[in-house]
This record gives sequence, structure tokens and C-alpha cells, in this order.
Amino acid sequence: MPQHVLAIVDRPSREAPGTDAAPWRFVDPGSPQLTALDLGATRGDGIFESLSVGHGRAQALDHHLRRFARSAAMLDLPAPDLDIWRAVILATIAELDHPGEAFVKIVMTRGIEYGDRPTGWAYGSVSPDFTKERTQGVAVVMLDRGYRHDVEQTSPWLLAGAKTLSYAINRAVGREAARRGADDVVFVSSDGIVLEGPTSTVVYRRGNELLTPGTGLGILDGTTQANVFRWAEQQGLATSFELTTPDLLRSADAAWLVSSVRLAAPINAIDDEPFPVDAAFTAAMNEWLAALDD
Repeated sequence: MPQHVLAIVDRPSREAPGTDAAPWRFVDPGSPQLTALDLGATRGDGIFESLSVGHGRAQALDHHLRRFARSAAMLDLPAPDLDIWRAVILATIAELDHPGEAFVKIVMTRGIEYGDRPTGWAYGSVSPDFTKERTQGVAVVMLDRGYRHDVEQTSPWLLAGAKTLSYAINRAVGREAARRGADDVVFVSSDGIVLEGPTSTVVYRRGNELLTPGTGLGILDGTTQANVFRWAEQQGLATSFELTTPDLLRSADAAWLVSSVRLAAPINAIDDEPFPVDAAFTAAMNEWLAALDD
């Protein structure tokens, strides 16, 4: 049973010049595949999605594909052929053939500099063990993202809300969190509105209501957050979007960073201040997320 699978997508978009080759092909994940002239490598000029796989099934597949297409449109990339991307995701999962937790990451770049065809690939792998993060939780620091909460409306060219390969800042804030003795980060806008984590969505509980920062903030449309809300509604909880301040978050009964592969990691400290963890609630949430088959 392979631990890693790589498929090169030779026909990632119907809008780009075609090829007579098959839509995709499996290749050796340990062999070089990407040219040094690819704009994904030299400029971070591309998009990606990471899908959780549970028991051989892709989770939130349609939501991820919609977000993939939206990110492409925001970057003026050729529209991805979602039928081909769906098929290659399912083929990658079948090739990986792992009974437990896994993930598939799909990537589309603008292609070779001065070329006319995007580059695409899908990488499947067995997931890391996130038991510690899911049970003990993560300590977070709040860091200024450097722009206002309405940047999506005022400055759409900054691509707030697109899932791009330009991850230098997200990696940098992770190192800053480590320097401060924390595990992760919650971004706050320059005018004091809670946004998201570098690779996650913020969800918090207040009484019998589960909430997440409001829409139109230049943050990702969270796939896992949407599923968490589905689960919460099944438990009889209300769900809502809210313009969230740091004080509102600190006053919550519990809070989580939720993402496709790590699932729900409870926040156990904010800026060095201990924060309550609801272990039973978290365990039930993660059990449901891990068992999802759509």
C-alpha cells in the first residue's frame, strides 16, 4: 500500500491549449517533475486545495472544487476543468488505497514563464498524527495581519480570500508563534477584527451557539467550518457568522482552529492566557468530521 501518490494533470483547464495525452498520469512521487521555470516555484503564482480523506472518501469535495475555481478566477488563471480535477482526486484516493486518514492536495500554477499552459498536479498522502493537537489543543497568539477587515472590498488586488501558493507570510507567522512559545496564530485586522488562522478557520462557542468570523472579511470560505456547522445544527445548536473582536473571542466558552486535515484543534491558550477546552465536545466533533463521507 503506497504512502504517497502523485498524478500530473496534463489537461488542467479547457481554456488552455490542449494536449493529445490522457488528462492525467501517475508518476513516481520521488522523481523530479517540476521545471525550474514554473511560475508556481519562482513566483508562488498558483492556487491549491487540500482535501481530507476518511476511509477512502474525499470530504467536502464539491466545496473544495468551488473554492479552487474561485481562487483561479481571482488570480485570472484559466478556469480549472472541474470534471478532470474531480476525476483525478478520486483516482488518487483509489491509488493511495489507505483505510485511515489521508489527504489529497491539488495544485494549479500559471505554468512555465512566457508559456501558455497551466501546470497541474494532485498529491495524495497518509495524514500525520494530529492526536495531540485534537485532544490537548493548541496555544495561539493574535497577530496583526496588516490590513483592515474590509480589504476584500477596498483592495481586491491583494487577493484576500484566495487560496494561493504565496505562503511565505503564513510560514513566517508560524515561526513568530514558535518564538513566542505558541503553537499557532489567529490573525487580527489592523482595525481590530478577528480573521482566521494561517491555515485554518476560527470557530467558537457561546452558550448554545457556534460562531465564526463574519463574511466579506477577505478570509477563506472554510470547508471544515461549514461541516462543523452542519454537525452543530444536528446537535440542536444555533450557528451564526459574527463580526468578532479579540475580546469577544476571549470571552467565548470554547474555541477551535478547524481545517481539512488537522480537523478541530481546541484553543487552550490565547496570548499566554489559559483558555477553556471542552474535551468531550471536541472529541464528538472530531469523531463526526473523521467519519464524513462527502
